[in-house]
Amino acid sequence: MNVGPADHVLVARLDNVGDVLLAGPAVRAVAASANRVTFVCGPAGRPAADLLPGVDRIVELDAPWVALDPTPFDGAAIAAFVDTVADDRPTAAVVLSSFHQSPLPLALLLRMAGVTTVAATSEDHPGSLVDVRRRPEQDEGSHEVERALRLVAMLGCRLPAGDRGGLAIRRPLPRPLMVAQLDGEPFVVVHPGASVPARAVPAEPARRFVDLLVAAGRRVVVTGGAGEAELVGQVAGPPREAVTAVAGGTTLAELAGLLEAAAVVVTGNTGPAHLAAAVATPVISVFAPVVPAERWAPWQVEGQLLGDQAVPCAGCRARTCPYPGQPCLRDVTAEHLYEVASGWLEDPAPVPVPILAEPSGNLR
Repeated sequence: MNVGPADHVLVARLDNVGDVLLAGPAVRAVAASANRVTFVCGPAGRPAADLLPGVDRIVELDAPWVALDPTPFDGAAIAAFVDTVADDRPTAAVVLSSFHQSPLPLALLLRMAGVTTVAATSEDHPGSLVDVRRRPEQDEGSHEVERALRLVAMLGCRLPAGDRGGLAIRRPLPRPLMVAQLDGEPFVVVHPGASVPARAVPAEPARRFVDLLVAAGRRVVVTGGAGEAELVGQVAGPPREAVTAVAGGTTLAELAGLLEAAAVVVTGNTGPAHLAAAVATPVISVFAPVVPAERWAPWQVEGQLLGDQAVPCAGCRARTCPYPGQPCLRDVTAEHLYEVASGWLEDPAPVPVPILAEPSGNLR
């Protein structure tokens, strides 16, 4: 099947904010071919789904096979999801998933809802659940954005002319009050937290990095979610005029507006890294290789990747590093962070150095 102007396509990505943002180029490719796009996401990814260009409707599914800390199984909610999709009547569906997830549970629900064409990347034998299948080995060494674009290309969906496949969010963005209060002065955003500790910026070098910035007369905003107030306070240090601490209290769109105004963003492997890429703000990515950077690093954005990607335990997928001091991030010091960040605070700005700049294959 090739998607055409009469088709209504459902695209699903059930993970977190960053995963949903990385699905954005594939969504735009589908929207360029189809009449209508419904996006299925989980509760954690909903704020990002609300910002994706090309989406006409959003349906939430709290999938019990996806979350690291799943809620109890709710058969009534699953049945209601099937009914919602059946009423929506998509003509085709694309299931985007991470390498550690099977797309087959969702494919089964979509079949029960009457979807006649389902596309997915699946290592497991899909039987009659998937019509258009890619195998994971076909995308070995590829970024998540590329993997998704190649899958939708099998349905004839390609990015329109002029779309380079970068991350993007809906405009206009709100301008947070704190940005106005900085009155145009360059500032650095430090986002130390992550959904799992192994992917975060180590707190102590992050705190000392903030101190170095303040000592040099720089402004800093330390951000985090509502559950990260203690970490944000630790990294921000004692109250001082040059440092603003934000733990929750902002929408994802407001955070995007803040990141867009920043000179550079320092963060781990987490959603705000991809949000910064979506607003074209340079990213210093403290990237622990618990998952491969070639697949998950910030996409098509200036910046620098820090962390030893060649440690023997790379690819461990650990949520918490079992080794003292997390060896892969041992060289991420406050001084190194300051040296790298200073490049984006000087005038003139450095020559742009994209982390991952161009798709490696023909995606259009």
